[in-house]
Amino acid sequence: MSRWLLRVIGTLLMASALALALSRAPDLPVQGLVARWAPPPSDFIDLHGQLVHVRDEGPRSDPVPIVLIHGTSASLHTWQGWSAALRGQRRVITFDLPAFGLTGPFSGRYAQSSYRGDDYARFVLDLLDALGVPRAALGGNSLGGEVAWRVASLAPQRVERLILVDAAGYPFEPESVPIGFQLARVPVLNHLTEWLLPRGVVESSVRSVYGDPSKVTPALVDRYFELTLREGNRRALVQRFQAMQIDGESFADSQSRIRALKMPVLLIWGGRDRLIPPTIARRFQADQPDAKLVVFDSLGHVPQEEDPAATVAVVRPFVGLTP
Repeated sequence: MSRWLLRVIGTLLMASALALALSRAPDLPVQGLVARWAPPPSDFIDLHGQLVHVRDEGPRSDPVPIVLIHGTSASLHTWQGWSAALRGQRRVITFDLPAFGLTGPFSGRYAQSSYRGDDYARFVLDLLDALGVPRAALGGNSLGGEVAWRVASLAPQRVERLILVDAAGYPFEPESVPIGFQLARVPVLNHLTEWLLPRGVVESSVRSVYGDPSKVTPALVDRYFELTLREGNRRALVQRFQAMQIDGESFADSQSRIRALKMPVLLIWGGRDRLIPPTIARRFQADQPDAKLVVFDSLGHVPQEEDPAATVAVVRPFVGLTP
């Protein structure tokens, strides 16, 4: 073997070692993330041994608070724009689901729970009990939308109305899946991501769910990246995708549960959602014919985050406020 070839191989090995070192991203202790990502009005509630990151804003006299649930790999921060617009007149509650944000993996009484939709729904009902909320206007984005309609199905007396934002619930063919989600589904690779996670993977994933990727700022990527590194979150994300693959509920079961919902429903969708496309919005509307559907043509999978002002404007009259 020539000296030149040996040098090339040596250079490639060194470059690979450097790339691995730069990609190394160990778990971050939650205590070190709190100062940056949980300033007031953030609080932590001990729910049967699970420490839950919560923001409870607005008048406590509100008889039917608005409770908003984020999607996969997101956090309560995705609702900041809506909370700011609504909290002057309505009580608004947001929180990090287990496996995400600062709440982290299921623990305490929930340690043996899977990350299936109904497990999340029962967790939300327990949280509402702890917060003293007997009845709520419940909203959710993506996974959070699925959790919201499942709560309404399990306990319809607890849900006054539903706001479903690019919600999961029906089989769909995505045009594009964030690379972070793809890695979390692949055996072996999904475990490697617990130790190696280039920031660029997170940035690419966030950009892929925006209708206009130019709106994705370095500060936004920082938030998603650092909260992904919260200790235990990456392992829990893998478990979440595994739970989805073995969920025993059929499409027919889910559809019958959605059709049975009797409360008012508002559907909000991004016209450029390439993960859960707008055709799914029309499936919801077909099974909830009285639901109002609003599509924002230029927005993607997280329209409440991408353009909070435009999207909350259609929520205000739905929850009894002036536009």
